[in-house]
Amino acid sequence: MQTITKYLIVFILSFSMQLMNAQESATKSESIDMLIKLKKAIEQEEREALKTKVEAINQRLDKGEISLNEANQLKKEAAQKHALNIENRIAIIDNKIELLKRNGYIFEDKTRDERGLIRIGRGDETSESFIFIGKQRDDKPYRYDKRTTSDFVLAFGLNNAIIEGENFDDTPYKIGGSRFFEIGWAWKTRVFQNSNFLRIKYGYSFQINGLKPKDNMYFTQNGDETMLEEFPSELKKSKLSITNLVFPVHFEFGPSKRIDRENYFRYSTRNQFKIGIGGYAGFNIGTRQKLKYSVDGEKIKDKMKKSFNATGLVYGLSGYIAFDDTALYVKYDLSPIFNDQVVKQNNISVGVRFDMD
Repeated sequence: MQTITKYLIVFILSFSMQLMNAQESATKSESIDMLIKLKKAIEQEEREALKTKVEAINQRLDKGEISLNEANQLKKEAAQKHALNIENRIAIIDNKIELLKRNGYIFEDKTRDERGLIRIGRGDETSESFIFIGKQRDDKPYRYDKRTTSDFVLAFGLNNAIIEGENFDDTPYKIGGSRFFEIGWAWKTRVFQNSNFLRIKYGYSFQINGLKPKDNMYFTQNGDETMLEEFPSELKKSKLSITNLVFPVHFEFGPSKRIDRENYFRYSTRNQFKIGIGGYAGFNIGTRQKLKYSVDGEKIKDKMKKSFNATGLVYGLSGYIAFDDTALYVKYDLSPIFNDQVVKQNNISVGVRFDMD
């Protein structure tokens, strides 16, 4: 019985080893087939990249930006570059195939495309993002023509109200104490194919409009009526903040400088004057009043979150005059600050704006 058991064990082990070898051989064969297919994919990828580059060169030639001799020279250099790319990349694949045939596995080989990359700054061979974190294969060269760019928007300054039937000098709000703040993101798209004189700028912003009443006054809400009343104690601070989410759209005019590179071109408005005219629409997302005062020597801070009948749907006009990334900025709400009031009040803001790409 023991002899039979030994032979049975030997048979099972032998069969298992043959099965494992067969599976390993099949896996090796599949891996080699995949690498051969990858060689063909590499050739196709490099040819497509060369085709795109030649098309870009032809566009420059058609527009008269370069001569025929210059175009031919650029095409020749591009062809040489991609031919070398094919040769080098396929050599890597051939080496992997030999490793697989000889050892049955491939040593880990992190090529350039798979390496991690952290980059600050730009170059002709990098993507347009100023900061890039990711794999090098994703840090692709510039597109030949990019008509849409994006900016981070930051603005702040003085805020107040224009009140129906009253002079601005008689405003019940502090001129220097009432302020606004805006932060958002904007996209800018070139309108014309061969000119950057007119751009459409659009995006979203959070606007916080603050009003600080004069003469120890504060806001009260009595049903549908919002009014200013004198506070029973001496106020150290009285401020109403209205926060809106809006979607601005501006037509931006102004000169720009065209920058040409070997494989792409861009229009730049750096160190240029520009004018933006447009408007915005959105909705109120929060209203809060903050009061600071003392009672019997005790300092008290009150924060009241309620509607104060602030307008839910807001819309208005805005514009800016800028040099480089810095602008003088004005916005005016066509919608009233408070709904259904006897006296209509409209918010107005003047300040500085920064559009940073």
